Amino acid sequence: MEGIIAIWQRDLIKFLRDKARLFGSFTMPILFLLIFGGGLSGTMETMMTQNLDVGGDFNYIEFVFPGIVSMTLLMTSVFSAMSVIEDKDFGYMKEILVSPISRVSIAVGKMAGAATVSTIQGIMLFALIPLLGLNYDWISLIQVIPFMFLLGAALSGIGLLFASFINSTQGFQLIVNIIVLPMVFMSGALFPINGMPGWLDVIVKLNPVTYGVDVMKKIMIDVDQLSMTVRETMGLNLTVFGRQVTVFEEILFILAFTALVIAIATLSFKRANA
Repeated sequence: MEGIIAIWQRDLIKFLRDKARLFGSFTMPILFLLIFGGGLSGTMETMMTQNLDVGGDFNYIEFVFPGIVSMTLLMTSVFSAMSVIEDKDFGYMKEILVSPISRVSIAVGKMAGAATVSTIQGIMLFALIPLLGLNYDWISLIQVIPFMFLLGAALSGIGLLFASFINSTQGFQLIVNIIVLPMVFMSGALFPINGMPGWLDVIVKLNPVTYGVDVMKKIMIDVDQLSMTVRETMGLNLTVFGRQVTVFEEILFILAFTALVIAIATLSFKRANA
């Protein structure tokens, strides 16, 4: 535990001291929020209020915001693993490897650090809620924080897996971008994922970000107060094999995925740094 805490603390201190990284992490989420929130909000709100007759208080940005937070968790968690490559270049990783710390502890410490950093950045986005005129229950926001950490830990394992056998930051960024962007667009974070072709629907259901986005929307938005038509239109009725999944089942899936990526990343880390 001392080794895990030490690695976690180091990554957290590096994040807090890097003001440019802290500022730059908000650029893309806010950009997507402006593009999708400002560009599609008028169209979606008109469709929902007129065609589906849901009332004039429908706010499309309220549905997009949890997806933006999830996207921030994904990008921050995955790209935080790039510190492994930097540690290799500066020789810090060799110092860790010759220490009595196990490779599992190194992987868990890195994942905990990335999850903490991504959770902090996700919470900082909550400061935009009053500016956007959104009406989330603060109790729901507090309840979603532990899940944000869990999702950040699961997604950081993906970055750690690639960082374990890639030796250049340029190669890591290229490969990760190829993985991250499709995961964002095929998760329901920015727009509903209903009515997709069969082969694409399979990819969506295998995407862990899909379940993370769905859980965050169900926690942050009062889904029970929405009509079935609105839920189906906005993709809030996620089904697998024709059966609607519950929040508990989605959390179990994220937990299983987290355990899986920890195991795979640890094995890959052992072989790549043996």
